[in-house]
Amino acid sequence: MVILVFIITLLLYGGLVYYIGWRGLHWLRPKSSTRRFKILYSLVIVLAATSFIVGRMTGLTFINIIGAYWMACFYLLLLLVPLAHVTVILLRLTRLPRHGTQKWAGFITLGLLIFFMAWGSYNAFSPVVRDYDIQIDKGSSTLDELHIVMAADMHFGLLSGKDHAERFVKETNALNPDIILLPGDLFDDDVQPFLDQEIDKILSKLQAPFGVYASLGNHDRHDGTMKELIESLEQGGITVLYDETVDVEGQFTLIGRKDRIDDERLPLDALINDVDQTKPKILIDHQPYDLDIAQREGIDLMVSGHTHRGQIFPGSLLTDMIYENDWGHLQKEQMHSIVTSGFGFWGPPIRLGTRAEVVSIWVEFK
Repeated sequence: MVILVFIITLLLYGGLVYYIGWRGLHWLRPKSSTRRFKILYSLVIVLAATSFIVGRMTGLTFINIIGAYWMACFYLLLLLVPLAHVTVILLRLTRLPRHGTQKWAGFITLGLLIFFMAWGSYNAFSPVVRDYDIQIDKGSSTLDELHIVMAADMHFGLLSGKDHAERFVKETNALNPDIILLPGDLFDDDVQPFLDQEIDKILSKLQAPFGVYASLGNHDRHDGTMKELIESLEQGGITVLYDETVDVEGQFTLIGRKDRIDDERLPLDALINDVDQTKPKILIDHQPYDLDIAQREGIDLMVSGHTHRGQIFPGSLLTDMIYENDWGHLQKEQMHSIVTSGFGFWGPPIRLGTRAEVVSIWVEFK
């Protein structure tokens, strides 16, 4: 069954690539195009279309980069090419001049592709600060306020690399947080590029009086042991809460969960069974599921990522249907859920309809 699905998917993908490639050749080819030009054009399309898979299989940096950008191009062309094609067909049904229509369709499609790629790259690498103000019952805590800076989904690796990590540290430290929370997907499926670029040393420059804490996400994976992966983060001064709780200087409790895909993840009630219930409870959970359970178990603030807010429109329409809170702030009785669209990206270094962000949360204890 799996093989059948794979074959069908491959055939569908191949058919779509052929359609995009054929329309592009038809619209943009020179008047004096030769057989050599057509062969070269076809070769470029095939290499681009297979680059993501080949890059993942071989681990070659250059091929991986091409594959990531191809993913964005393919997605955008799936939207733009049929639209241009339909427009050309409709123009044939009118009395409007049709001279050069197909050429113009090709150039406009190419121009829009370049524009969206450039705009999307800007959105991905130019983070904004998103501010939220919330109130929490202070219980036995003596704190009056707490400034949390939260970021997720950095996907540090080949494309979200050293420069983006330095940008993250600079943006975060400039906010002067009391505590920094990182709810998952700090890696991009492989810890090695993170270590090769010494991103752990960059993250060690993060500064917060109450410390830096993280949970793990579905892309925080490693060929070795989970202990090695966690140690690579803790070398950078980040405390990983792997289905663990910590009392932060007697003021509030932090709860960090294993990711939802982990079969050994503890139920929330079992995880917090022994914590002081009179103190505020802050939950770090990568995927924003089961908000009702968190609210029922007395969680005051739940911070999450994972959704990327769809990353590329209209992906946000899909995430909005899947998650009760796919981005932003949602309050359920005493519990506040805050979900970030993420600081990095998965796959193509492109964001359309969303923006890379760092979240600043001002908590007032009442």
